[in-house]
Amino acid sequence: MPPAGRRIGDDFADDSDSDVSIFDHGEEDHRAKNKGKGKAIDRRKKDKGKGKAKEQPYAWEASYTRSWDTVQEDEAGSIQGAVQDLIARGRRRRLQAPAAAIRRTIIRHLVLVLDLSSAMMDRDMRPTRFDLMLQYAREFVTEWFDQNPLGQIGVVGMRGGLGERVGEMSGNPQDVLKAISERHKLEPNGEPSLQNAIDMARSSMSHLPTHSSREILIIFGSLTTCDPGNIHDTLEDCVKDRIRISIVALAAEMKICRELCQKTGGQFGVAMNEGHFKDLLFELIPPPAQRAVARANGAPAANPAADLMIMGFPMRLPDTSPPSLCVCHSQMKSEGFLCPRCLAKVCDVPTDCDICGLMIVSSPHLARSYHHLFPVKPYQAVITLDDTPNPSQRCYGCSVAFKETPLAMADCDVFVHDVVHCCPGCGK
Repeated sequence: MPPAGRRIGDDFADDSDSDVSIFDHGEEDHRAKNKGKGKAIDRRKKDKGKGKAKEQPYAWEASYTRSWDTVQEDEAGSIQGAVQDLIARGRRRRLQAPAAAIRRTIIRHLVLVLDLSSAMMDRDMRPTRFDLMLQYAREFVTEWFDQNPLGQIGVVGMRGGLGERVGEMSGNPQDVLKAISERHKLEPNGEPSLQNAIDMARSSMSHLPTHSSREILIIFGSLTTCDPGNIHDTLEDCVKDRIRISIVALAAEMKICRELCQKTGGQFGVAMNEGHFKDLLFELIPPPAQRAVARANGAPAANPAADLMIMGFPMRLPDTSPPSLCVCHSQMKSEGFLCPRCLAKVCDVPTDCDICGLMIVSSPHLARSYHHLFPVKPYQAVITLDDTPNPSQRCYGCSVAFKETPLAMADCDVFVHDVVHCCPGCGK
């Protein structure tokens, strides 16, 4: 006879443990189902997270530049709209600039101050702040000398709480590029010192004449400055000496940096990414407008009196001329330039003669410096030629008919204003 609570043919059940075993089996089945479902949900979350990481990477996590995100295709799959938008953006920036002639200083003296502190090894800008700074600094020097052929640049570094002279003031771009191309001599270390670097830059420009501009450009990537004294005293000395300080910050805004720029008439900006860093740097290439001198007794400010300058146009010596000693490097060379006053031989122009002190320039350099004083006026967009008397059928810049490639006209507009600096139609 079977025991109580059990029926014949049943595979389970006894009166005490039957319910427990039933629920245990159900819970195990439920856990098994949920376990597989949980794995699938976790897998979907991980894949979703990976997709988000692929779509929106952080700047410090990306190992490449997503240049394709800046140029978007239109519905037809063409990128001409994006190109025209970039060109239009440049034209709008040029239209916002003053079209009238502004008094500017064409003979410029600039000291480029580089932050060589340990903060420049951060990787929020690829490959590092330090490498990117050196790359943009080389491009900046090349473009600066192209648009300011009568200017001179010196280089100062901030490292270990001191200011280091990296390169002497020179009007030869090759000398400046050589000074900042030796990477092993510029390894970042320690903390920067704004006061020491500005004092060193100010001392190197103390002997300059009044008709030349005195500018300091600082690329600053740290959030601290290790100064030996009161930096506000240095700021007052810079204002007294009419030195203009501009700062491009790579980390964040500091009050003392903005104060240095505001009181000296310079520009201040914080770079948000690599492209913005380059834009802020290249905005400082055109010569700044000359500031009016404040008069006493509350009288309105007036422009400083114009000073006459003595310049000499040298005679160029060919390669076949007999070798002679140059006064700049004390080396025997065949080619070079002869000073028109003392007939001393120099290697490159523009420069100052080491014998008589005459400023030696070439006429193309002098002519190329005038385009900042008399810029080409912005062109007006013409929709139709019906109302124009005797219209020209072709572009003066590229000789292409107007109805064929309208994009070429925009290219000519950018080329005339940014490269030629002279209207090909009227020569103005």
